[in-house]
Amino acid sequence: MDLHIVIDPAQPRGEQVLRQLRGLIRSGRLATGAQLPPTRLLAEQLGLARQTVAEAYERLVLEQLIEARRGRGSFVRALPVAEAEAPPAVMPRFASAERIAAFQALPLPFLRIADSPLARFDFVGGSPEPALFPHEDWRRHLHAAQRQLGQGSAHAPPAGLTALREAIAEHVAFARGVRCSAADVIVTQGAQQAFDLLVRVLVAPGDTAAIESPGYPPVIAQLQAQGARTVRVPVDDDGLVTDALPAGARLVYTTPAHQFPLGVPMSAARRHALLAWAARTGTVVIEDDYDSEFRFEGAPRDSLQGLDTEGRVAFVGSFSKTLAPSLRLGYVIAPPALRQALLHAKHLADVHGPSLLQSALARFMAEGAYRRHLRRCVAEYAKRRERLMAGFCGPLRPWFKLLHAEAGFHQAALLKPGLGIDAPQLAALARRVDVGLYPLQGLGAERDGLLMGFGRVAPDGIDEALGRIAGLLEAAT
Repeated sequence: MDLHIVIDPAQPRGEQVLRQLRGLIRSGRLATGAQLPPTRLLAEQLGLARQTVAEAYERLVLEQLIEARRGRGSFVRALPVAEAEAPPAVMPRFASAERIAAFQALPLPFLRIADSPLARFDFVGGSPEPALFPHEDWRRHLHAAQRQLGQGSAHAPPAGLTALREAIAEHVAFARGVRCSAADVIVTQGAQQAFDLLVRVLVAPGDTAAIESPGYPPVIAQLQAQGARTVRVPVDDDGLVTDALPAGARLVYTTPAHQFPLGVPMSAARRHALLAWAARTGTVVIEDDYDSEFRFEGAPRDSLQGLDTEGRVAFVGSFSKTLAPSLRLGYVIAPPALRQALLHAKHLADVHGPSLLQSALARFMAEGAYRRHLRRCVAEYAKRRERLMAGFCGPLRPWFKLLHAEAGFHQAALLKPGLGIDAPQLAALARRVDVGLYPLQGLGAERDGLLMGFGRVAPDGIDEALGRIAGLLEAAT
């Protein structure tokens, strides 16, 4: 934390500390929940008496800007809504005002979800169970990577460390039938960066892009930010309706293994039809394979990339669902014709990704720890899936139809018509009983229902939460 104390005889040093801390909090540079340094440490850093800093902290407590927690320290409190959201007195006018406004207006429902606290029983989608993270194995490989840090080149390749690309290529060939070598792998900072690179390389303002409807909101927003004309293609029980694909599209984005958010898999006939359409039109297909490694029934379906014989599919994967979102590690298996352009875009975006984490993950995968971790996750999520299905086929059956999904750790549940309550109303009621629900309508769906992620709710918690939902519905219908 930067605190610059000006030695001004007319201004007491304690007032200067107080004023600067207050400004850091109100400007947001010190975020809600941030811990302030201990008074002794900050006093030593600033060359002041400890009492001077302690008095400044006491004033901030009285102003309700920080709170003192016994035995833990001092933490920034949330600002009152009126103060936190108050705009500057004078808003500058920029020549790029329209462009700025366009970004401000982008629909980003996941950003709102991320800013909201989780309920005790929270069915948020795409969020793995933190307790399943392999801390001991990861710590060991991270320490080994750290010891090796600095022995190599000053800059990693834009595509990522060779060892990690080799490990990813071997894994996706084994687990998903993807045809590739390490040369085809570009390591990215999460799947989100992979989508960003593909969109920037493939789409110019005014170009047409086809997306699933309902679909994954961040990709839709990325296309809109690029100035693309997005055409929403409906999804039915067989996945993307290929007969509705638009002419002239530069790309089509799809989630064939576990459609987001409905969860249905794309049928074999639709997969072949999509690839044939892409061959006729010269379109690139972005295959988002975000959580298909969690498979609970049937043999794994072929990836689109594995079926593709013409190099038109870009296969995107992520470690955010299988390990932890905070690692920000993903990848794209790039078609040969796109590889060089994507590497140039990657270099311009961030030069290269975090070498330390890439090295640790490469070791983790090469040792076989990643596959062991996946087996453990599948076993745990299978228990949660069974509880979820039992609840919707039992106590919640009068109100819901649970859509079939073979893989992934969320399912969609559709509300039956004529109940007198919709999913957004139910979600609002559920918050009062500490249950987090997420309406499909908030993800662009026209159907009335819920996305039920079971990554963050233990099996017994699922039973209790679904019982609370049933009680709300009995009282409301």
